[in-house]
Amino acid sequence: MSDDPAKARTLQEKSALTTSPRGSSVRVMVVDDSSVVRGIVTRALEVSPGIKVVASVSNGALAIKMLPSIGCDVIVLDIEMPQMDGMEALPQLLAINPNVKIIMVSSLTRRNADVSLRALSLGAADYVPKPSTGLGNADAFRDELVEKVLAHGERAQRCRPAQPSGSAAAAQAAPALRVAGVAPSGPIALRKAAIERPAIIAIGSSTGGPQALSEVLKNLGHGVTQPIVITQHMPPTFTAILAEHMNRYAGRPAAEAKDGEIVQGGRIYVAPGGLHMLIEARGAQQVIRLSDAPLENSCRPAVDPMLRSLSEIHRKKLLTVILTGMGYDGLKGCRVVAEAGGTVIAQDQASSVVWGMPGAVAQAGICNAVLPLAQIGQAIGRVARGEPL
Repeated sequence: MSDDPAKARTLQEKSALTTSPRGSSVRVMVVDDSSVVRGIVTRALEVSPGIKVVASVSNGALAIKMLPSIGCDVIVLDIEMPQMDGMEALPQLLAINPNVKIIMVSSLTRRNADVSLRALSLGAADYVPKPSTGLGNADAFRDELVEKVLAHGERAQRCRPAQPSGSAAAAQAAPALRVAGVAPSGPIALRKAAIERPAIIAIGSSTGGPQALSEVLKNLGHGVTQPIVITQHMPPTFTAILAEHMNRYAGRPAAEAKDGEIVQGGRIYVAPGGLHMLIEARGAQQVIRLSDAPLENSCRPAVDPMLRSLSEIHRKKLLTVILTGMGYDGLKGCRVVAEAGGTVIAQDQASSVVWGMPGAVAQAGICNAVLPLAQIGQAIGRVARGEPL
């Protein structure tokens, strides 16, 4: 058993994911022009008892040709390939099977980070950056890929038409019992404490977070003048591109946070990959501090240190939102927020890609609301304007 509670919980969630609601392995097609990479990815995936690689092809055109003939839940799709690259193949694959989950894979460059995030807006389910030093010994790459294949594969399987067998019918009748590897412990208790109009809004997210953030920020509505600080589990380069994309859809300035920067209302600050983002008071102003302190909950940036620093300053005037993600980063920070009288909202189970982070907070009984993704932006807007939640 791991001595790291964050790692232990994450491993427990991954283990739960290996059995789908329909009792079958997640079926995967690997698409990459390098036969070496295809072999490495295939071996990495098939180590998991919950994954079966059913096809391996060298470009998007071959993937399009093969997809109709195989029962496939997830496609691991490289971006840069000859004949037909991943971005050209993406919409055609989704047209053939709208329920298939496509995970983009690319080298960790600024251009590919931008392409990966654009792919999410076109229907890709997720992305995994290839390590720059090669795949042979990249444990982090393999772990992230397996985690995301399992999470998205289960969601794809739940979209399949149920078979008329007793076991499948039972799985269809009670889908809420198993969503993204987390089983509810019982009814969720909500805090009924009075909700203060916040001085700042903090959001934490991980797996599935880029799409969730887009949905939330587009739906804030008018009159949200508070600064918004975001910790999304992402590598360097990707966080800068994420902030640039937010500039185009959020209706307010967004940027990767810089050390020493003064926090201003109406702006969005994204924690840089590889650094924790903290906020400290300097007289009447608040200043961003970036830290390379050790990982928390196996993450850097992590949500917990951000929330601790904000709660110390704002107490009741802090609104915190926890969106989809693996693990339980944000739980300890949200406890601090709740104890100080701040407001906590978590994404609900059905709309989360992985109900790890929001599920941990929801089941701890420290939320003021647990909402579907489609309602969270509007709820933030109401609280930010001083209206009832």
